[in-house]
Formats: sequence, structure tokens, C-alpha cells
Amino acid sequence: MQAWPRALCCMRRRARGSEECGLGTGFQILGREPSADLLKMNLFQSMPNADTVDATRPLADRMRPRSLEEFAGQQHLIGPGKPLRVQIERDDTGSIIFWGPPGTGKTTLAKIIARMTKAEFIEFSAVLSGIKEIKQVMTDAERARQYGTRTIVFVDEIHRFNKAQQDAFLPHVEKGNIRLIGATTENPSFELNAALLSRCRVYTLQPLGEEQIVELLSRALADEERGLGKMGIKAAPEALKKIANYTSGDARSAYNVLEVAARLASNGEIIDEVVHAALQKRVLLYDKTGEEHYNLISALHKSVRNSDPDAALYWLGRMLEAGEDPLYVARRVVRMAVEDIGLADPNALSLCMAARDAVDFIGMPEGNLALAQAVVYLSVAPKSNALYTAYGAVQQDVEQTAAEPVPLHLRNAPTSLMKGLGYGKDYRYAHDEAGKVSDMQCLPDNLRDRVYYRPTAEGIEKRIRERMDEIRRKRQQAPKISSRPKKEA
Repeated sequence: MQAWPRALCCMRRRARGSEECGLGTGFQILGREPSADLLKMNLFQSMPNADTVDATRPLADRMRPRSLEEFAGQQHLIGPGKPLRVQIERDDTGSIIFWGPPGTGKTTLAKIIARMTKAEFIEFSAVLSGIKEIKQVMTDAERARQYGTRTIVFVDEIHRFNKAQQDAFLPHVEKGNIRLIGATTENPSFELNAALLSRCRVYTLQPLGEEQIVELLSRALADEERGLGKMGIKAAPEALKKIANYTSGDARSAYNVLEVAARLASNGEIIDEVVHAALQKRVLLYDKTGEEHYNLISALHKSVRNSDPDAALYWLGRMLEAGEDPLYVARRVVRMAVEDIGLADPNALSLCMAARDAVDFIGMPEGNLALAQAVVYLSVAPKSNALYTAYGAVQQDVEQTAAEPVPLHLRNAPTSLMKGLGYGKDYRYAHDEAGKVSDMQCLPDNLRDRVYYRPTAEGIEKRIRERMDEIRRKRQQAPKISSRPKKEA
């Protein structure tokens, strides 16, 4: 038998269809009808027609759009004349990354490209595939190119591939042996190698709107071939809107809720009570280590800084109800107290530390209220970043200026040798001064007149500023030191 390149054996593509490949777990092939030689090689065991609907498959999979016309949402990408649509219609997609929340159509777009493209299409799962399978398919794709065959490799959950696995794609993307299509829910800037990312175009998919989700659900209820049409299930518009609202723009999740609700609808109608039973708990998009984690804490911090207690409470609730570690939130709240309030209200730090202790002591959900109390207090407290700015300036000077020695008059002199060297000479003990302030220089000579802390007129800092002005006047009026040792240049 002829020794066919494995690329030709495993990348044959039907116009429609999806089959497991004999290379191992982790990827699928969309292939044409295999030749007799390929059948003899027993690489295609079962090749059912994808148009034959398997009722045991989840509703979300059965209702997956098969064309751009059926696709809902993402009009900024696939609307008439938009860049991605033009690329697909020209069969010139290049290497691309689909980035967006779950249920927004990343995998579906890849499968639509598989139907419309003239290239061979291989589907990987980053969860199941290893470096061995990747390298084998890359080698096969390179051989296939010699026969004039273009190959598209789709990788779902591409952010789960480690650096070595991503590097395995890089030379083949660069040489044009494959066109890579990756799907990820995580920010590609953080999760993908810079070299690979620079060779791909990133398309951002947005969560579906409520009207778009309702349209998809209505379509599923009416579709007798792939949907729930044969069940004769009806749904009140308010019930579908509730599903759309609670699933946060995730079409897959909305389909799953609809499928459960259809089974629970004893009288053949999906009403509000049925939806409530199917939902159980609102679906909140959240990942404790992903981008949404940082997006939400950023929204909380900036709402506090902008003195908006209502927004601060909302973002706090979004994090806590999605399962965020309350002690993480407490730590960030403490930071807000020192970064954005500072000495404008010194009690803010004490209150936030008390909230942290309360969370640790009484646990959740009761600890939620302690954190809520803290963020509201911070929101309405006077704001000052004077300390934050001052310490930042200190850090810059420490980094960029010479580390001059401590002036002799500020040094301790516990031994006679040190006293003989001038340690502590001309030190002015403030309590012995008339105004409790002397004109003694406490900064090194190269930073003698540097001012770091500039209190604002907010809250307690207004009084601090007045006190600093008073100290400055007293220092100017203090007796001068006549014999202070001078540092030689």
C-alpha cells in the first residue's frame, strides 16, 4: 500500500461533518469523503453526516449556526463589508485569534470558516492535546503544503497551551504551513506568546445583547429539526427575557437554561416560575485569576476614588456574589484607604482594618456587610493622594540620586570614637527649642530643599497643611546654628 503522508490521511475534509481523528485524542478533522486507500488504513471508523441531528446532543450544540446568516451578534466583525466577513468570503482569513466571553460564538465562527473555506480544517482542544500531537500535525501540514493543500488549525481554549506548546505553532505560522485560528476567553496579551500574537490578528467578540439572546431562544423553540419545536413548548416573552438577563450574554448558557425549563414545563408553557426553577442562581461571568477579576476590582477601586458609593457597592456585590475571596477584597480596600484617602481621613485605614478583621472573624456571608460599610465610608470620605504622590517621589529620588551619607549631626554617637568623628555634633534637640522646632537640616545636602508631601485642603489634611505652614514659620524664626560643620565639595 502506498505510504501516504499522514497529513493527507488525516486532513481529508467533507463539505459537512466532524469526526474523531486516528492521531489521538484532542483534535477533530472536518474532511472530504476519504478515498479507498484511506478506508483501508482504517483511519475513518465512523463518519456520520453532520446534517443528521442527534437529539441526545445538547440544545446549544444542535442550534449552532451553520452560516453567517444564522449567526447572531458580532456585527462589528461579520456585518456586510466588515473586515472578518470580507476575509471569510475571500477565503483569506490568515491567522486569527477570537477573544471573548463564553457563549459569544468563537467556536461557531471557526466552524463556519471550516464550511466556507477551501483549506483543510483541523480542530484541536487545548484541554486534551499535547505537544506530541501538535508537532505531528504541524509536520503533516508542512507535507500537505507540498501537494498544494492549505491547512487551517483551530485551537479551542488556546490560552491553556503552555509556552512550549504555543512555540510549536510559531515556525509553521511564520512559514505559512498553517493558518491558525485560536479561541480564548482570556486576554491574549497576557496568555499568548508575544511572538505568536504578533503573527495573528485579534478579533474581540462581545457578549450578546438581551434581544439577541431572546431571538436565539425563540428560534430554538420554533425549530422542529434541531430545536424544541416538536415538543410544542411555548414561552412567555417575559420568561425568555429573564433567561437572557440572567445568563449575562452567554448564548450557550441561555440554551442550557431553556432546555432545562422545557423539561420542567409540565403544562407545555415556560413561565416565570419555571425559569426561576431552571436558573437556580444567576450566572455571573467571573474568573478569580482571569481578566474579569481585574476588571471588577478596577471598577470597584475607581468608583470609590470617584466618591460614588452606589457604584462601589454594586461592583463589590458583583465580586462577592461571584465567589471572590473576601480577604482579597479586604486587602484591596485597605489599599484604597492609604492610596486615595490617606491623611485626609486617618480613620479610613482603621475602619478598613476593622472590616478585614470582621471578615476573618465572622466569615461569610455576614462579612459582606463589613466590606460594604468600608467601601461606602471610603467613597464618601475626603480624598487625597498626597501621601501616595509623596512616596512615589521619594522612590524616584532613591532610585535616581546619589545615596549620600546621613549628615553627621543626625547620627547617633554611642562611643567616644564616634563622638570624636563628629557624630551628633550640633544636633538640636527639638524639645529644648522655644517653638519645639529648630532650623536643623534633616535631608542630605543634594536634596536639601526637596518637598515631597504637599497636603491638600481636603478633610484632616486641611488642618495638617495649616500645621505645616505654622512649623515652617517657626523654623524660619528659630535661632541659626553658627558653627554647623560644612560638607566639603
